[in-house]
Order: sequence, then structure tokens, then C-alpha cells
Amino acid sequence: MSFFKRLKDKFAGKPTEEEKELQDLDQTESSEEDKKPAEKEEKSTLPEAKPKEEPKDDFDFDDGLISIEEFEEIESQKLGAKFRQGLEKSRENFQEQLNNLIARYRTVDEDFFEALEEMLITADVGFNTVMELVDELRTEAQRRNIKETEDLKEVIVEKIVEIYQQEDDNSEVMNLEDGRLNVILMVGVNGVGKTTTIGKLAHRYKAEGKKVMLAAGDTFRAGAINQLKVWGERVGVDVISQSEGSDPAAVMYDAINAAKHQGVDILICDTAGRLQNKANLMNELEKMKRVIGRAVPDAPHEVLLCLDATTGQNALSQARNFKDVTNVTGIVLTKLDGTAKGGIVLAIRNELHIPVKYVGLGEQLDDLQPFDPESYVYGLFADMIEQTVEEHQEEAAETTENDGDTPDEQK
Repeated sequence: MSFFKRLKDKFAGKPTEEEKELQDLDQTESSEEDKKPAEKEEKSTLPEAKPKEEPKDDFDFDDGLISIEEFEEIESQKLGAKFRQGLEKSRENFQEQLNNLIARYRTVDEDFFEALEEMLITADVGFNTVMELVDELRTEAQRRNIKETEDLKEVIVEKIVEIYQQEDDNSEVMNLEDGRLNVILMVGVNGVGKTTTIGKLAHRYKAEGKKVMLAAGDTFRAGAINQLKVWGERVGVDVISQSEGSDPAAVMYDAINAAKHQGVDILICDTAGRLQNKANLMNELEKMKRVIGRAVPDAPHEVLLCLDATTGQNALSQARNFKDVTNVTGIVLTKLDGTAKGGIVLAIRNELHIPVKYVGLGEQLDDLQPFDPESYVYGLFADMIEQTVEEHQEEAAETTENDGDTPDEQK
């Protein structure tokens, strides 16, 4: 139960002192509930009675400040809620199919694994990834001597996280540093939400206290420059542009000079989406990258490919094509809330070895979230995780009660 319990504690909250007290979960929760009223009464009478009796209460919590641990816990719960809401369609699909599978196949055998393979492939997890995942599940089931499919649920979720993290635990972290001009190059075909993603990224970085600028490098598509300007006005950042049809590399040159002059922290560069013409796309991107690299050493620091999650395997095909023509450092998977096949995240990471940096979980400005494997699997299996943990808590509570009974009462 440790893995499911840890995910639930991290993203749905946990009782205080749970990790310090090695007691039954039910007893711990009850003791915490009993303590809270007493603590409130002590605080309300603290100025008049026993002001020095409780040294732990010497901290002044009335100033509105919270500890770093409390802040991180609150942020984790917010993140968990975002992924839970954004992955609702995928979660309903995954959980329903997995629960049906477990109900149909009670015993862990080859028939169950074959059915599991089929289920995962239909969820766009990707053929190679599915084969690898199921092979590891077979091995793990034998190693742990798991006989019933119900006991394999936690292992399935755990292995999904391991498959994503097998190469680099921090692969989803953006290559951004303080004290330099960070350049992000955005690529992707038309219609995947590239310009919207740029606007949301600008909003996020500005909210973090960074000075952000946008470069309208998509001079090919009609209206692309104006669309980016609208986003710039909306989030309150400058947009460097030239006329429609001008050289995108010239736009990059002007934008970098302006960014340096204004002390910009992050420059986000839009590009044209013309995947159907690979040669022209490659030449244009390479020229832009050369101009950027001459002006800023080691730039662009990130080349982010925007993909529409609702297109499933087509998104995987786009990623392969873009990887062939440019050095993609990360994926932004948009519209993940609009698909029931959220397994595409695993296929992209495992088969193309490109990390997912951000995911779109809704239409609001703050619905573009940094990707985290554990947040992702929690969003996919939240209901099942919490139900399983609660069932184990109830079983543990019943066992504790029975252990406390006299022999006559147990009879």
C-alpha cells in the first residue's frame, strides 16, 4: 500500500504526524481529530492561562505565515486537484477499463496480461511501451508472488511512473537560469495551440517575477502576428514583430537585441508550422537557431514542440517528424483535458525519448501546468487510489479492533 498511500497523502492531503507515529491509520486520524479542539482551546486562553506551558506554541501563527512544509503540501494538493480535473476523461476511461479487466480476470495469468496489453494500446500508450510495461508486470508479479489481479493495481501504476522516469528523474525540468537571457523556441504544426501556449507560458513566467518578451517569428500564417500581439496585451508583455512575410530570422535578431537592451529574463519565440514541407521547415528553423546562437551562447536553451493530445497517434507521428528536422528538447502537450486517451504521454516519452515539459489541462491561463509523472498518474487513477487506500484503512481498523478484543468477544 505504500505507493498508493504516498500519492494520496501528497496530492489529497494527509493527517499531521502520520509519518512520525507508527500507528494504525484509523487511530492516527482519530487522535488528530481529538487533539484539534484542545489545541484551539489552549490558543484561545493562551494570554491568560499557562502562557509558557506549551513551548511548541511559542511560534506566532497569527501573523498569517505558514511553514515551508505546509506551503509545499498546499501546492501539492492544488497540483493534484488540477491534474485530477484536467484528466477526468482519461481517468474515467482508464479506471473503467482496468476495473472491468480486474473483475473479468480474477487470477493473474497470461489471458489477463494479453487483455491488459489490448486495453493499454487502445489508450494510445503505444505498442512498444505497452510490451515493455506488461513484460515488467509479469516479472514483478512473479517476484512478489502476486496471484490475484486486484493486488496488481498498485504495481501497474507504480510501473507507469518508473517507465517515464527510467532515463532521468528531472528530465521535465526547464533549462532556465537566473542572470542570463533564456531563449525558448516554440515549434509545431498549425492548429495545435502553439500561440495560446506561448501566451500561457508568458503569463506563468511573468507571475513568477520574470521579465518576459515574445518574438512573432510566424510571419507565414495570416493573422499569426496579430494573434500573438493580442496575447502580449492580455498578459502584459512586449511583442517584437515585423510585417507579414518578412524573414523570421530577422525577427529573432531584432527580438534578441531588444531583449538584451530591456534586461529581459525569458524570450519566447514563435515559429511557422509547416510540417508538410520538411526541407523548408528545416532550413528556416536552422537559420533562426543560427541567428539566435550567435547572439546568445548556447541558445535556444529550450526547443519546445507543441502537440495536440486529442490527435493521439498522429501527435506521436508529428513528434517523430520534428525530431528528425530539429533538436526538440521537450514537449508541450495541449488539450490533454479534451481526450480520453491520456496514455500518449507515455508513448512520447518512452518511444521518442523526449520529455513532456508542460501539459494543457484546460482553457484558463493557469491551466498550463509543468508536467510531473506522479501528478500525472494520480490524475489518471485518483479515484482508484483513494478507494484502495480507504479500503486498506478500514481493514487495518477492523484488525486493530479484533486484536483488542478479549477471546470471548472475538468469538
